[in-house]
Amino acid sequence: MKVCIVSDSHDNRAQLATAVHDAKQHGAELVLHCGDVIAPTTLRGLPPLGLPVHVIHGNNTGDLVAMHYVMQKFPDIIHYHGMDASLELAGRKIFLVHYPHYAQAMALTGDYDLVCCGHDHRFLIEGIANVKGGHTTLLNPGTVGGIGKPPTYILGDLASMEFSVLPVPVEQLVIHNSDPVTPHH
Repeated sequence: MKVCIVSDSHDNRAQLATAVHDAKQHGAELVLHCGDVIAPTTLRGLPPLGLPVHVIHGNNTGDLVAMHYVMQKFPDIIHYHGMDASLELAGRKIFLVHYPHYAQAMALTGDYDLVCCGHDHRFLIEGIANVKGGHTTLLNPGTVGGIGKPPTYILGDLASMEFSVLPVPVEQLVIHNSDPVTPHH
């Protein structure tokens, strides 16, 4: 199963939908969103693409009541899990959380094959040696919204556990917020 992994859309619904559309063109069957959607209406561009979306909130929670309304409107597409999510997909145990330090700690447990995070807007693909003697893949797709960095997402294959960071194919005329207001650490 191929997956599209995104984070930190920060209300940029056009770039989020563009990334998911691009990933679908590359064979993605599902989306994992690692938080900082902010306005739940940001997700409204995704149901027409037909891919299920598992989403958590980050430090910018937005309107959580409205998030539940979006989820209820698209129950077969939008799956909102709260502050983190433990999933099993294609035989892989997956954990989603927004914060990188929390993600690293969960990767170290060895309870998951894949741990995904966001927050600092820096993409990362790393194998972590865990306490059970194995390895857990830790991923951060960067910022799909292009906040402080160029917009990126990760396309991954859960069967082979191979992952690639891809740029969101945005037009040169599309304005995105590339200069951060405050650093994310």
